[in-house]
Amino acid sequence: MILESPIVTMPSFGGSTTAYSDTAQYITKQTERWQGRLQNSHALGLNAKGVFDEVFDVWNQCSSPDWDGYDARPVTHDAFMTALSFLKALPLGTPAPAVGAEPDGHITLEWYRSPRRLLSVSVSPEGDLHYAALQGRSTRYGTEPYWGEAPQVIFDLIRQVGSS
Repeated sequence: MILESPIVTMPSFGGSTTAYSDTAQYITKQTERWQGRLQNSHALGLNAKGVFDEVFDVWNQCSSPDWDGYDARPVTHDAFMTALSFLKALPLGTPAPAVGAEPDGHITLEWYRSPRRLLSVSVSPEGDLHYAALQGRSTRYGTEPYWGEAPQVIFDLIRQVGSS
């Protein structure tokens, strides 16, 4: 079950907002506080499922050159932060992905249901989300820029992979 909130998601990990009044800043802080609580919910949040810790572990283990013994590029802090922000931008109730690293320095998020139903999203340090999905005989792939919100095409693919 994925809950699509009518509340507009605030940009993550910077607390940035264009609001300047005391009231707007208070609302922003309260929204972030409650979103944090929901993310810690075992039923709804990716944080409670350990996904954010997995992203940190992958970054920590793969942030030096040649981390795989085959000249892999390091996973950068930018790729790490973009992956965290992208995951926070997903609606509550989104299934947890498996997390990994690629030799080109990208972080990979994979949603897997079966060998013929899966989605892989590669998060680049430049903020691009490269995706490839297999759904039965159908394939979809492409690149979407990440601007603080989960691109609709990727969210739709996550939903399709997770549906029965």
